Amino acid sequence: MTAKIILNPYSNRWNAKKRWPEAEGLLKAAGVNFELAVSEYQRHTILLAEQAAKEGFSPIIAAGGDGTIGEVVNGLAKAAKNENVPLGPFGILPLGSANDLVDNLGLPKDLAGAAKVIASGKTQRMDIGSVNGLYFANNSAIGLEPYISLVQIRITWIKGMLRYLAAAIAGIMDKPIWSADIEWDNGHYHGPIILVTVGNGARTGGVFYMAPHADLFDGKLTFVYGVRRTRRSMFAVLPKTMKRDKGSYIETHDIHEEHSGWIKIHVDSPTPAHIDGEIFSEAIQDLEYRIHPGRLQILVP
Repeated sequence: MTAKIILNPYSNRWNAKKRWPEAEGLLKAAGVNFELAVSEYQRHTILLAEQAAKEGFSPIIAAGGDGTIGEVVNGLAKAAKNENVPLGPFGILPLGSANDLVDNLGLPKDLAGAAKVIASGKTQRMDIGSVNGLYFANNSAIGLEPYISLVQIRITWIKGMLRYLAAAIAGIMDKPIWSADIEWDNGHYHGPIILVTVGNGARTGGVFYMAPHADLFDGKLTFVYGVRRTRRSMFAVLPKTMKRDKGSYIETHDIHEEHSGWIKIHVDSPTPAHIDGEIFSEAIQDLEYRIHPGRLQILVP
């Protein structure tokens, strides 16, 4: 079979384009037979993935970061006949800045290792989530997290993980807050929130364990909601979001972690929302999340 490589040249601020010749050579050295498609505009990756799936390419590889991965997954879902059809085989060339899903899966981050995984053809069935009909592989959120994402998009003078940290500090200084109604499998909450973060994977933004006990294979979404009423208390929580185990921010008063197959959220005033780090709405009030257990056939070592 012929693989389709879908390259997002903008990933990691155009570093994906710069690194493509290296990736191309390593794929050929690993014996991968492939064709290349390059996205040319925002969300073009979705269309390219849909076309590749309909044309029978296998596997289909996302060459980029977490946003590229999420868009390729949405393209595969568009090509499927119904939501029960398994997606893939699907692989990753990690050319992003954070590469959270790759780390959450324990996949190799070096391109030589990634090429070998693609060449092996071994797959494992991974869960994916959806919100309002859009799919995500790693995580989604409303409130402070996408608010910070909008801030970091505007930061062009800092690169890498420092950009995420700088954006987090700037977002906290703005002190956004919402009131929400949240329902899930066996619970309900009504009250103030600064965030609702929904994890399929545990880590996002390169260093933040926003859903520290999320498991990509457990058939559940792991979500965290809560409130911090002062900037000081928000800054106190920030370093705890970088801890997955003891000392995690979910141990903080008024921050709660839950596990569910579905989540419904209504907020009193519009909030931004993202899937896999990409803003899909800058002002939304109603969201419905679902888990799709084992739907993605992902290439693994």
